[in-house]
Amino acid sequence: MTRAKILVARAIFPETIEKLKTHFEVESNQADETWSPSQLADRLKDKAGAFTTGTERIDGALLDGCPHLRICANMAVGYNNFDVDAMTAHGVLATNAPDVLTETTADFGFALLMATARRVTESEHFLRAGKWTKWSYDMFAGSDIHGSTLGIIGMGRIGQGIARRGAMGFGMKVVYHNRSRLDAAIEAQCGATYVSKEELLRTADHVVLVVPYSAASHHTIGEAELALMKPTATLVNIARGGIVDDAALAKALKDKRIAAAGLDVFEGEPKVHPDLLTVPNVVLTPHIASATVPTRRAMADLAADNLIAYLTRGEALTPLNPAVIGAAKAS
Repeated sequence: MTRAKILVARAIFPETIEKLKTHFEVESNQADETWSPSQLADRLKDKAGAFTTGTERIDGALLDGCPHLRICANMAVGYNNFDVDAMTAHGVLATNAPDVLTETTADFGFALLMATARRVTESEHFLRAGKWTKWSYDMFAGSDIHGSTLGIIGMGRIGQGIARRGAMGFGMKVVYHNRSRLDAAIEAQCGATYVSKEELLRTADHVVLVVPYSAASHHTIGEAELALMKPTATLVNIARGGIVDDAALAKALKDKRIAAAGLDVFEGEPKVHPDLLTVPNVVLTPHIASATVPTRRAMADLAADNLIAYLTRGEALTPLNPAVIGAAKAS
């Protein structure tokens, strides 16, 4: 029996490659080369499946030249690299990797919040530069976490994890804004109160963004929103690049209209807006919120298991467009 061909588009754990090889004919990219859209399309034209990592754009133009493609499995919870409507129209299943990175990402969100509020990066650069010669009462005096007001925009699984850490671990007052209000029982578990976006921005000491990226959420935080925030407030983005207008944020930081920011994601990443590199009151990390070995292994395993389940049994663990499965079975 001929085995299905799949493409692993980025370097991943060797064990994951071996797992996939027990089921498929695998072309991998363990050299981690950066492919252009046309190069990616050329490699996918004879493939039934693709293991993607969130950086490979799967859209109608690519799918037009990939008649055999049946599934793309993202090793990420986010999927703004997928044009899901186009994939559905072409009969291609889309899957992602939710749940397995929730707690790790919430941990990192809180770590980034604390580093931002307590000016950890700024003070380390000062020390490494040999500028620390004496103690002073206001040297890198930041803002408190405990007892402050935490505002969360986007209250999915990760947002709820951050809320629990803030309310239970640090005695924070937690307010949130979401497309829809959570059930009262979940609000109670998180110690969180629903407010409008404007009230959240005006009252929160620390604002954390955990919304998925879409056309509707583009520049959720821009110049007008930054103007609503307290001058002592901090902003943390662990969501996706494009949720924040990075140019407007850099200007607000430079002008001290907010105290500080912590960013793990950027518009046009891996490029970073050059103005963000010139302001000291920002903590910058290279999209590593889920970067622990156990979590990244779980993400890779889930993407691989989606490929195996669909291409061998016509099933999927975490489908984004499950109508494709029904259509495939009906045909």
